[in-house]
Amino acid sequence: MSLLIGGVIVAVLGLISLIFWWVDFMTILKGAFPISLLLGGALAVYVGIDEIQDKIREERHRQDEKLEKAKEEIELVKAQAERYKEELERLRDVKI
Repeated sequence: MSLLIGGVIVAVLGLISLIFWWVDFMTILKGAFPISLLLGGALAVYVGIDEIQDKIREERHRQDEKLEKAKEEIELVKAQAERYKEELERLRDVKI
């Protein structure tokens, strides 16, 4: 209960102070606004660059996976070609 009463008293004092020192409050607000914009913009740039780097990493990872699949397919085709070559040699030997 005492917390509630203390909160009401502090809120009323804050409102009264804001009314009396409105000009000073606006001066502080005017000074803080450009700084807030500057820091917010810098944060947005940082997040944007990080997002672009993540996309590049994902694309590189996908390309690496495709490359690995292609290498596996090439190895399979080479092995199959080698088997066909051996079979062809056997067939030539049988005909002779």
